[in-house]
Amino acid sequence: MPDTNKNAEKILARCKGLSKQLQSGEDPVLSIPAIWDSDEHSHSEACDVILTNQRLIGFYFKSFPRETLFFDALNLSAITHVTLRQKTYAPFRELMISEGTHKVAIRAPRLKSEALYAALRTATAAYHELDEQEIVLEAPEVSTTAVPLPASVYGRQDIRTAFDTSPLAIVLLFVGGIVMEVVGAILWSLTQSSQVGLPLCIAGFVAVIVAILQARQRRE
Repeated sequence: MPDTNKNAEKILARCKGLSKQLQSGEDPVLSIPAIWDSDEHSHSEACDVILTNQRLIGFYFKSFPRETLFFDALNLSAITHVTLRQKTYAPFRELMISEGTHKVAIRAPRLKSEALYAALRTATAAYHELDEQEIVLEAPEVSTTAVPLPASVYGRQDIRTAFDTSPLAIVLLFVGGIVMEVVGAILWSLTQSSQVGLPLCIAGFVAVIVAILQARQRRE
């Protein structure tokens, strides 16, 4: 218990303003930096994803230059499906979480995603066990056997994608284009010959434009 309390204190100290958003008896268990993409919001948010003993929360608070708060939450008792998705060549893993019709995608590096997946699975299992015990205690005259609540369904999914349209390929193409432009400009400056540096500059410029177009196409 002391370790749990100490961990909760660390999370609350790091995430300023979080304590005001917590419910009675709610304590943070795990916090990771991630991208929170909810079907109830028009765009994704880079934020802290915080697992508590009651909810999974997407949160950030900024006080400067003006106060900005982002807060979205899923109740552990209402989570129905959790899928850990790994896309080929993607630097992040994605957790797809459903709370009825409310769906959230959480993208984070592999180790962070795995830690959240395991902690969330443990938390929801414990939460359903607690609810089953409460049913027996509160209504023993109705039934002496615990009535199981629908448990959350967990799974993993590997998604194969083409390398040329993957985020990794786009990043490599963009960075490679920038490098070619810089090298071309340096060679042009050193040799005073456009025939040496100009082709590299043009090739780099084309690579950057293609990378930007592919990135936009992925968002559509």
